[in-house]
Amino acid sequence: MSRLFLLPLLLALLWWAFLYYFRIPWRQGLTGFYWIIGLGGGLAAFLTLMIWLTH
Repeated sequence: MSRLFLLPLLLALLWWAFLYYFRIPWRQGLTGFYWIIGLGGGLAAFLTLMIWLTH
């Protein structure tokens, strides 16, 4: 649980590798990074709220 913050970093690295492998410009794949950051932030907010509510 304490290493869950690494999930968005891992997803971003995998997305970058996918873009690099298929020679897609990073500007074209920028939306994927926005999704990763948004979902990672949403997950962090949800888990923070759950810890706050149950503590």
